[in-house]
Amino acid sequence: MVNNTYDAIVVGSGISGGWAAKELTEKGLKVLMLERGENVEHVKDYTNTHKNLWDYPHHGRPSEEALASQPVMARGKGYPFNEVTMGAWADHKTSPYVEKEPFQWFRAYQVGGRSLLWGRQSYRLNPQDFEANAKEGVAIDWPIRYDDIAPWYSYVEKFAGISGNKDGLDVLPDGDFLPAFEMNAVEKDLAARLKKQYKGERHIIMGRTAHITEHRPEQGRGKCQNRDKCWTGCPWGGYFSTQSATLPAALKTGNLTLRPMSIVKELLYDKDKKRVTGVEIIDAETKETIVYKSKIVFLNASTLNSAWVLMNSARDVWDNGLGSSSGELGHNVMDHHYMLGGTADIPGHLDKYVYGRRPTGIYIPRFANWGSDKRDFQRGFGFQGNAVRQSFNRDADGLGIGATLKQTLSEPGKWTMSTVGFGEILPDHRNKVSLSKTVTDAWGLPVLEMDAKIRDNEIKMRKAMKEDIVEMFDSIGLENAQAWESTYHMGKGIHEMGTARMGRDPKTSVLNKHNQVWDAPNVFVTDGACMTSSSCVNPSLTYMALTARAADFAVEELKRGNL
Repeated sequence: MVNNTYDAIVVGSGISGGWAAKELTEKGLKVLMLERGENVEHVKDYTNTHKNLWDYPHHGRPSEEALASQPVMARGKGYPFNEVTMGAWADHKTSPYVEKEPFQWFRAYQVGGRSLLWGRQSYRLNPQDFEANAKEGVAIDWPIRYDDIAPWYSYVEKFAGISGNKDGLDVLPDGDFLPAFEMNAVEKDLAARLKKQYKGERHIIMGRTAHITEHRPEQGRGKCQNRDKCWTGCPWGGYFSTQSATLPAALKTGNLTLRPMSIVKELLYDKDKKRVTGVEIIDAETKETIVYKSKIVFLNASTLNSAWVLMNSARDVWDNGLGSSSGELGHNVMDHHYMLGGTADIPGHLDKYVYGRRPTGIYIPRFANWGSDKRDFQRGFGFQGNAVRQSFNRDADGLGIGATLKQTLSEPGKWTMSTVGFGEILPDHRNKVSLSKTVTDAWGLPVLEMDAKIRDNEIKMRKAMKEDIVEMFDSIGLENAQAWESTYHMGKGIHEMGTARMGRDPKTSVLNKHNQVWDAPNVFVTDGACMTSSSCVNPSLTYMALTARAADFAVEELKRGNL
């Protein structure tokens, strides 16, 4: 007889779901992990891992046919919808959503989720990030502080493998790092210039990234090979993903059952016990409906899908679903606004070049509204980028023709600097998702309606980001500095957050300080949905830490008989 009862069910197999499965199984629980997409096995299913750009028919760029077939994904051609990642992102035609405001939703319906596709930049939030809402009167206060999560940052950093330097910056706390990748000679020079120019208040540091720079045979992982092919799965396990790290650890315990092609329809709520008893799924292949029972549920379906599952559950009790008693479920959608930055030419250094294909770049941490810096907007931003030397694929205008052109392009060109900015988006109740009343998907389930946009604070910040990057480039001797900006709309940063925020009061939040749903304390939400504010740094490391912290608490509560 098939066993449909487990100690815990984890919904979703991405970064946070993988961590939930690892932690709960290692603590002795029998766990079922549900993934709506197909299975992707480590190494075996990494079909593009050894391809070079010239191995693709369109050299990595999406074809006109692909762009036409996926108009929503194709906005802002090239990143991250391209020939290399084709097929990895969810198809908008079979998984539609409604855009009341423009929203670009990048979903990866596969085992591992976006952990196979993420940018891998890994930073801690700083203490101020957890206090700013309360100090500035924005939304609600976080129910935790930096000291509550700091030990868990260390815990997940040590296992995941985060490379970086200890830079000693209060705006960007140091962690438990592996040796960092090295800046090239030009970046080192620019870092020294910037620090001197701004009297130690602005910095260029090496980007901290989820790549191991030392072999980890105990995990079956080899160190990063500097191939920079990190969108297709790494056969060495050089970068952190569910497949390379947390899933093998969970499977090793013998306590994990992985079930792909399982679309979670709803959480089953017992209104007398005020607990969730399990989940109901639709088998994506047979379309059979199946119920699985468990003592606890970790909801890690990604920010918007986790909100969807809650909103589609217990609707006989709450019109807007499980966790909606505060009126905040689905609200306070955040992202990081980007699609702007700066470029410049770097004079000199023509005797210098680069080595390998480093999988990370430099980072300029937040400086706006920090220390003595005061602006006409709240919060701040950072820049990611690199200094590179132009190669054979540079603009050929003015370089001659025939043999002259060939000879010229065989030599490296000038050095250039390019950056892209990522800014914080404030939580705002008006930014929301909800269940559509008219549109359903291929399974007959209501789809999400997106109604979120950047507002005055973010618009002011974007202006400052462009002005600041040009000013900085000019001030350290770069030439032809100019800002660039493309159209941004919510979701495009692929850092969607909010929808089921943590808080101190069930009247104003969906989750408590332990990531429990106030209305059903045996349900834990530890993906981006739980975020009370967004900071301006990449959030995935925070999801890992919150998940490990919540899993530890959940198991202790089970032992006490409280769940």
